[in-house]
Amino acid sequence: MIKTLVASGVAVSVAALASPALADVYVNPEFNGGAYGEDWLGGTLNLDVGFEGGSGAYSYYIQGGPAIVMPDGEDQEFELAGKFGGSVAVAENVSVYGELSGITGDELSVGTKLGMKYSF
Repeated sequence: MIKTLVASGVAVSVAALASPALADVYVNPEFNGGAYGEDWLGGTLNLDVGFEGGSGAYSYYIQGGPAIVMPDGEDQEFELAGKFGGSVAVAENVSVYGELSGITGDELSVGTKLGMKYSF
């Protein structure tokens, strides 16, 4: 099942990237794993497709797709995940950004991110 899912994601990604009309569309495969001390807890493979844009000092993105949750020692689960966020340039070298993310499961899990970036 995972091979079919990955192959389907690759096929859709190649088709999306080949179209010049979708210049702001991107693919973002990402693996996030975690450990506590020496114990591996597991990880999640996100296979997201997204869209980004902006104008002047503002930029934004929205992305989502299937997520394969792989807890250590347990069965894999198929969920859906997504996030959206953006940034605002507040000075020539400084921007502020934020993100809201979520993933399905027994209950909807939601995360937030807020930060500042200084470029040298």
